[in-house]
Parts: sequence; structure tokens; C-alpha cells
Amino acid sequence: MTSAQFIDLNADLGESNAGNPVSDDAAMICVVSSANTACGFHAGDPHDIAKTLEAAAERGVTIGAHVGYRDKPGFGRRFIDYAPAELADEVLYQIGALDALARSHGTKVSYVKPHGALYNTIVHHEAQAQAVVDGVKAFGDLPLLLLPGSIAIEKAEAAGLRTVREAFADRNYNPDGTLVSRRESNAVLHDPDAVAERVLRLATEGTLTAVDGSEISIGAESVCIHGDSPGAVAMAEHIAASLDSEGIAVRSFL
Repeated sequence: MTSAQFIDLNADLGESNAGNPVSDDAAMICVVSSANTACGFHAGDPHDIAKTLEAAAERGVTIGAHVGYRDKPGFGRRFIDYAPAELADEVLYQIGALDALARSHGTKVSYVKPHGALYNTIVHHEAQAQAVVDGVKAFGDLPLLLLPGSIAIEKAEAAGLRTVREAFADRNYNPDGTLVSRRESNAVLHDPDAVAERVLRLATEGTLTAVDGSEISIGAESVCIHGDSPGAVAMAEHIAASLDSEGIAVRSFL
């Protein structure tokens, strides 16, 4: 068994809804090393996003643009059949807007992670995967945080972008390495002990168990804990403590 010296913990933050935060950003920022920050399309407004960015800058947490479909009513979790050029422009727009807010607080956007339905769509949808890559590339050579095995990884690497494989602490997996749909009752994990054990296994063995009991190999550089999950802060703290007990630091992949 080999063990990583460090692993990145990321969380989806800045996701207020009508001014009401869906997660305890201030507490999560004290635990994670990277913040996937909403850009206003699937959630968030400029003022609330700015507060998250300010807190992240104070803690030295790396900022990522959590780009998504323009779908606040559906929280970005519904597929939209975009024209590729339109999607590329919207990705670029979101990164640019977030970066402007970040720089006003002494930090910057250092990577991109697609959100929700967009993240899952570009696992297999070539046109939208290329559009996301085109939008990122138009801004600059930012790393892309993606699901292992996705077509977006191929497109990004062909464009010369760094790709960062991601695993999920609190989501169940299908045997093919895709995430169990949120429409299923067992899509999300809630037990802090089980979640911490999963992350520790990912860090030490690079594997996890799918819903059918099969083992999946995932060479992840970053692990996501959803900020809007019930008990997310306690889960994140439990994960960090479990990693620390094995001498594994929580640190950004950059």
C-alpha cells in the first residue's frame, strides 16, 4: 500500500440562492485547500461570491471557477442543449467575471471545475466538452478539474491544458466510474465515518467501492466534499483529521 504525502480537498462554495447561502462557506474554507466558487450562473450573486472570495484569500485557499449552465431555478443540475460557441462564450464569461472579483480581493482564479449537469455531460458529450475547453483556453492555460475517464480530459490535454482527476468523498459511484444520478436515493453519502474512510482509501490505495461492491481504481489528485450536503463541515473536518492521523496533508494540487 502506497500513501500520498498530500491530497487536495475541494468544496463547492459561493452558492447562495436568492441571497441565502446553501453552505457554511466560512467554516468550509477553514478545512479545504481549494474552493470551487460559483460564478453566478447556477447559483450565487456578486456580493455573496465576493465574501467567499475574500474569506478564501485570507486563508490562502486556491480559487477555482465553478462554471455551469445558466440555470438558477434548477441549480445547474439540468442538461441544456447549447450551441457549442454559445457555451464556450458563457464559460469564458463566467471565468472572467469571477477573476475580476477575485483580483479585487487580492487573489485570482487558478483553475476551472464545471458544475453539476455540465460536469457530468462532458464526460461523454464531445461537442460540449470541446466548448468548455475552448472557453477555458480563451481565458488562459488554467487547469481543469474533471472526472477520470471523461472525454473532456482528452479534449483538454489535446489543447495543452493541465487536467486534474477528481474523486468525490460524498457521492456513490457506478461500476463504470461515473457518479450515481442524484435522482437515485443512494446518490449521496452522509455518514462522516464512511466518507472519511473512503477518502483515506483514495489517498493511500487510489481505489473506492462502487454501489455493486466492485472496486474502482481512481488516481485522483483532488477530492470533493459538497458544501451544500447536510453535515458537510463535520464531514470535511472528519476527513482532514483522518488524513492527518496518517501523515497526509491537505494541500492544493497547484
